[in-house]
Amino acid sequence: MARFRRMGRAIASSLVLASIAGCMSGHTWAGNTNNTDPNRPPSEHPSVQHSSLSDMNPEVSAAQTRFAFNLLAQVAPQANGENLMISPSSVAIALSMLYNGASGDTQQAMTEALALQEVTIDDLNSSNAILKQQLETADPNVRVAIANSLWMRDSFPVNSGFLETNQDYYDAEVSAIDFDNPAAVNTINDWVSRNTEGKIPTILDNINPDDVMFLINAIYFNGAWSAPFNPRETMDRLFYTPDGTSSDSPFMSQRGSYQYLANDQFQAIHLPYGDSQQMSMVVMLPSESSTLPELLSSLSSDQWESWMEQFRRQEGMIQLPRFTSDYSVSLNETLKAMGMAVAFSPSEADFAGISPEQIYVSDVKHKTYIDVNEQGTEAAAATSIGVTTTSMPIDPPFFMVCDRPFFYAIQDNETGTILFMGTVVNPN
Repeated sequence: MARFRRMGRAIASSLVLASIAGCMSGHTWAGNTNNTDPNRPPSEHPSVQHSSLSDMNPEVSAAQTRFAFNLLAQVAPQANGENLMISPSSVAIALSMLYNGASGDTQQAMTEALALQEVTIDDLNSSNAILKQQLETADPNVRVAIANSLWMRDSFPVNSGFLETNQDYYDAEVSAIDFDNPAAVNTINDWVSRNTEGKIPTILDNINPDDVMFLINAIYFNGAWSAPFNPRETMDRLFYTPDGTSSDSPFMSQRGSYQYLANDQFQAIHLPYGDSQQMSMVVMLPSESSTLPELLSSLSSDQWESWMEQFRRQEGMIQLPRFTSDYSVSLNETLKAMGMAVAFSPSEADFAGISPEQIYVSDVKHKTYIDVNEQGTEAAAATSIGVTTTSMPIDPPFFMVCDRPFFYAIQDNETGTILFMGTVVNPN
């Protein structure tokens, strides 16, 4: 049970950032070949090697949890009654790489937006590297793959220290290519597709003449349920959508002993993955007297932590619809609303840690995919940041039928890292 009590302090879908003012080398690098040594070990910085979760700064975990729910609060109203899914981890990792080059007011704005006031850049980077290692090796029956890349316009000057930091801590593949070549878009999209097993086939539509850099994160997840659903028990039943209509959907069904929580607002359950059960999907079903928007409005990092501590093992039945969903969103306005508007300003953005040139963030794209079935869950996410130069007692068995809109999150129960979070308003 102690493992579940630790969840709230987690990295909640973030892996957030911190600045690196004063830590960047004054040297620049530019070229037209891949700058990643294939023999270079991931996260080779001495502070990362042979580290464990106990070496992570708990302030990083707390900050990342706050970032995750702040991001959800900004994105959720944009769903407009459709299924929603984001990966706060993917967004935060991509921003972490960028944040290592932020300076001045831009650095401060990102620090506040990402709740990193108590976190040093060294703690942020080393914690992110440790977390990547731990998630990717957590369970043989749960595959988590986190990949990072940094693509530069050839001949564009970039500080060597910025590149080295992202290689050392984020295992980033660094490439300088001809952005004017029509094949450049396909080259970057092929990398994203390859690192999401084809689930996110593209992240870029085009490269503009003033674009000089793309920082990209890709996350792939494939987890088998600890207790798979029996396909013979899957049957159609009605799912009730917010507009009052209903439609037949295939519902998986299972009885067992689960980590479970029920109150006046919702029912919630942990559906674990793998042998270790270190990762699980948390499904939250609003009560019949409540709604999904009401549940989402009550979600916060503090509330999440409180609820996670209240789960108790209980016998019961879960009926959950099979569903497949994909989602894409521009995060420009979202991140501006979270306090990072200066990073998008052509005249005011300060990324002196990246390049001596005046540059700013022009576009942040985010795409996700999820497939939930009797065997387990497959999910993927990609985030692209475009940088442009200016030019208890035994309870009776519960019965939980997710036949109306619900919220879910996939998290690591050791760290509390929320890899994905989303809503299902129509499983069909």
